[in-house]
Amino acid sequence: MDLDTYFRFLIALVFVLALIGLLAWLARRYGFGGGAVARGAGKSRRLAIVEVTALDAKRRLVLVRRDDVEHLVVLGAGSDLLVESGIPAPPAPSAEGGASFRDSLAASGGEAGA
Repeated sequence: MDLDTYFRFLIALVFVLALIGLLAWLARRYGFGGGAVARGAGKSRRLAIVEVTALDAKRRLVLVRRDDVEHLVVLGAGSDLLVESGIPAPPAPSAEGGASFRDSLAASGGEAGA
């Protein structure tokens, strides 16, 4: 085999990997896959992972939101533990970018600082 054959093989390999990456990006961008089929066309997601924090090498603290209610769960290698349930989810920020802490405090009648 000469150098030309190896070069053509390398170019073909790069082209195929680029096509796979492009198709994976398009699938994520436009929601192809199991999640989109299970959820339906016009329905919004009801379940979301809000935040994950590693406690140690084997345990994670996970905040899960379901229908505007949050649940705090510790996930471990051998067991799972529900720490707190029924936490009301914070209100979603408005389309204007959301109010700052100072604005929300002033609206409630409190002082924002000196």
